[in-house]
Amino acid sequence: MTKAELRKLYSEKRATMSEAEYFRLNHLLSEYFFAFVDLSFVRVLHSFVPIEKFREPNTWLIIDRIRREFPHIRLSLPRVQPQTGQLENIFFEGMHQLQANAWGILEPKQGVPTEPEKIDMVLVPLLAFDVYGNRVGYGKGFYDRFLPLCKPSCQRVGLSLFTEPVAIDDTNAFDQPLTQIVTPAGVTVF
Repeated sequence: MTKAELRKLYSEKRATMSEAEYFRLNHLLSEYFFAFVDLSFVRVLHSFVPIEKFREPNTWLIIDRIRREFPHIRLSLPRVQPQTGQLENIFFEGMHQLQANAWGILEPKQGVPTEPEKIDMVLVPLLAFDVYGNRVGYGKGFYDRFLPLCKPSCQRVGLSLFTEPVAIDDTNAFDQPLTQIVTPAGVTVF
């Protein structure tokens, strides 16, 4: 299937998911993340903020636990620069720092910028993924532009509520593959 077809299909699957199933899958995903993702080398972790109306994986479960149990890890959250389509990264200080942008997504309104080359791990949103670590996002290319700015050793960890890889017919050289995928069924390393 093409990215556009997969985007439509998996957006619909998320939209029709029950609240109980969404809650269950998020908790399983979070448990697998902490059980199998190596955080020992991570000093700076970038995480997307979930768009709840699109039922994205609830990264707050991961963010909150990192803040409690891994105080040596600094968290960085994205802010979209509408003029350039680039992600700007800001160190996360607390909920007081966040406000909704034009799309209703929470992002830092102020704070200390995070240099991409300092980031050790990026949690990447996606709708679907394939067996090679390619992903289907919302089609805006924010992460495909951002990930090449990070250091080569940066781990690119996709979070998916769906466990099965798909065939993506129209991948291209602009796509940035992931190094790991975490799902409610486990972790795949590429």
